[in-house]
Amino acid sequence: MELHLHIEGDKDLAEQLYSQLHAAVSSGRLAQGQQLPPSRLLAQQLGISRKPVAMAYSRLTSDGLLQAHTGRGTFVGAPGTSASRPLQSADLASGATLKKWLDFDTPFRQKLALARSQYEFSGGTPAPAHFPQDEWRRCILYGLRQDGLRRGRYASTGGEPALREAIARHAAYARGLVCEPGHVVVTNGAQQSLDLLGRILLEPGDVAAVEDPGYPIARALFKSHGARIASVPVDREGMVPEQIPDNARLIYVTPAHQFPLGMQMSPARKAALLARALEIGAIIIEDDYDSEFRYEGRPAESLQSLDRHGIVVFMGSLSKVMLPELRIGYVVLPEALLQPFMIAKHLTDWHTASMTQLALAKFIDEGCLARHIRRGHAIYTSRRDELLLGLSTMLAPWLEPVPSSAGFHMAAFARRQTDLPVLLRLARRAGVGLYTLDGFYAEVKPRAGLFFGFGSIDTLDIAPALTIVRDVLQQVDPSSKSGHP
Repeated sequence: MELHLHIEGDKDLAEQLYSQLHAAVSSGRLAQGQQLPPSRLLAQQLGISRKPVAMAYSRLTSDGLLQAHTGRGTFVGAPGTSASRPLQSADLASGATLKKWLDFDTPFRQKLALARSQYEFSGGTPAPAHFPQDEWRRCILYGLRQDGLRRGRYASTGGEPALREAIARHAAYARGLVCEPGHVVVTNGAQQSLDLLGRILLEPGDVAAVEDPGYPIARALFKSHGARIASVPVDREGMVPEQIPDNARLIYVTPAHQFPLGMQMSPARKAALLARALEIGAIIIEDDYDSEFRYEGRPAESLQSLDRHGIVVFMGSLSKVMLPELRIGYVVLPEALLQPFMIAKHLTDWHTASMTQLALAKFIDEGCLARHIRRGHAIYTSRRDELLLGLSTMLAPWLEPVPSSAGFHMAAFARRQTDLPVLLRLARRAGVGLYTLDGFYAEVKPRAGLFFGFGSIDTLDIAPALTIVRDVLQQVDPSSKSGHP
């Protein structure tokens, strides 16, 4: 890689080099500790003699901006005091459009910026300490070897055939899906799946029906495509189909484990939702983000397995099951959406990283994913039971848990009026990270309550954390010390 320098003519070459390198170091363009090319190589790259390069290096070394190490080379030293050239703000024609992006709700990005507490109840995070690193490392090495055999070539937009087949088998076994590998498309996490679905289904002004309370990112993504959001309330059976407007093009739901409240959509409600979507010609996006972990009752049928008219898109996330940094999601598409989705993905990023896909295919095929889910199920069961015990005993005067039979988060409604912002602030000072439900509501009046993720907190830490929460609640609500709601 060549160092970018601009030489004009053949006069004062050493001065030109000195000035440009001095400015690059002072402005930070060349970072402290960065190695510069040997003087002979730089002279060759610039098409000049070595002498002016050596002279410039010598002056910069005397100034303390470069450091020469015998046998190692020349490196950037501490930057000078000169400030970088200030930029004058241009009057951009796209200024108003850019400003609109600042209005989008991205609450999870703000939460990620918070320092993690000693006891953390954040949601959407699996248990990283129990991930089978050795098995995954072996699969990654396999993926590297396989990827190396065809280095320099782009892969299939829909995903590696081996992974599409593995996902189709996994989804059929775990969720009862009826699908062929050719209808599975691998994406960079569930976020990209939502974005691409919005691209192909929505025009500016179209209506997207979204659960309220619901997933804020889905709402913001569809809005970014120019959609008008119809907030559809949920009850104990899930989204209320009668509240979906006639002009909705898209319906976004989380039927297996409603986000964020956690209830499961009833069979009667699923049938009504499918009928309503068919009546108005809408596509249903079924976000099945964490239903691999189920604790009570029989596995519920997915909407996709009940669909007889090709109106349901099943969306899954292996990042939630494994590690969020993997960024691997997938969709199972009906025939009408398959090619438009593939074209949209090709235009966006061509394809998802093939090495990770090949590793994941082997991870699934060798049974590593199934074993990991079984281990995770035992871990999350103990954490869920411990959380439920604490909510139903020491926190019972203040909180009522919402019935939930899947995933690794739980919601609890407030039984009495409590200053929740003060609770969150005091709990964080005491080492407990808590989160309220109000940020998940849009137009429906929020119900006061807390969101408990138990993927990133150990079982033995839950009782001490809830004890701290109880003590803080007694400070915030002194009248509750009697223990009666």
